[in-house]
Amino acid sequence: MRRICWGLLLAAMPALAAAADEFDQGVATLWEVLWHQSGTPTRIVRWENDIRVRIHGVNLAAHRENTLTALRAVTAEAGIKLTDVSGQPDAERVANLTVEITPDNQLEDNQPCVTFLDFKSEAKIDTAVVQMRSKDAWRCAYHEAMHVMGVRGHPAGQTVLSYFPWKVDELMPLDKVMLRAWYSPRMTGGMTPFEALPILADELVATAPNRTAAAQARDAFFSTTIQQMHAYANGQGEIPAIVKRSGKATPEGIRFGRGEMSYFLGIAYMEGVTAPRDPTLAVRWLERAATMGNRGAQAKLGAFRQ
Repeated sequence: MRRICWGLLLAAMPALAAAADEFDQGVATLWEVLWHQSGTPTRIVRWENDIRVRIHGVNLAAHRENTLTALRAVTAEAGIKLTDVSGQPDAERVANLTVEITPDNQLEDNQPCVTFLDFKSEAKIDTAVVQMRSKDAWRCAYHEAMHVMGVRGHPAGQTVLSYFPWKVDELMPLDKVMLRAWYSPRMTGGMTPFEALPILADELVATAPNRTAAAQARDAFFSTTIQQMHAYANGQGEIPAIVKRSGKATPEGIRFGRGEMSYFLGIAYMEGVTAPRDPTLAVRWLERAATMGNRGAQAKLGAFRQ
C-alpha cells in the first residue's frame, strides 16, 4: 500500500509542478498588464457607463460581425452593456466608442491597429476610438477589444494582449480573469498598480485547482515584485522586462516611470496593499516621488502631515 501511495504521489508531482508554473506565469502576466506599452506603470481606467458603438469604414461586410463578436465577448465578461448604434442616423453623435476599418495603406506596418482611450482623469473612460487596417482587422479584433475595456498592457503571457498572441479569435482564460477583476465591485477607477494587483491575483487564485498553494504563490510573488520595484524606483538593478520589451521606452519615460513607481510604493505601504502597511516607508517613498515632481505624492504628504 505504501509503495502504491508513493507511486501516486510521484505520478502527481509533474502535474502539481506544472500547475504551480502556470499560476506563477499567470500572476506575472497580470502584473505586466498594469504597464503601458511606453514602459510606464499605469492606473486603472474603465467604463462606468454603457457602451454605444459605431462601426464604419471599408469592407464592413467582411469585418463587422467579427468586430461585434469580440466587443460582445469582452463586455459580457465585464458586465457592461453594449449597444450597436451604427445604423442610427445620429450614430456619430451618440456613440461613445467608434471603430473604424481603415484602408490597408493607412496606419503603420508595426502598428496595424490602435486604440485611443479618452478620459478627463485617469479613472473613467469617457470615449474611445479604435482603428484597424482591413487586412489586419480579423486578427486585431479581440486584442483591441481588450484595450477598449481599459486593459492597456501588452504582457508576454497567454493572452490576446501579447505582442505575439496565443489566440486571435477568442478570449483566453487569463483575459477573462482580467476583465472580471477589472470590473469587479472591489476595483475602482484610478487605482494604482499595487492596489489593483491583489484584486487581479485573487481572481486568478479563485480559478486555481489548489487555492491554498495558489495563495502562497501569490504572496511570494507580491514580496518579490515589491523588492524588484524598490530597485527599479531607485534606479538600480534590472529594468523590468515589460519596459524593455515595449521597444517604446525612452530615458525620459523611464525616469517618469520611476517617479510614478515611487509614488505607487508609497501608496502601497500607506494602505497595506500588496505590501505590509508601514507608514515610515510610505512617507519615505512619497518624499522621493515628491522630489521628482509627482503632484499626487506632494498632495498625499501634505494631507498626511496635517
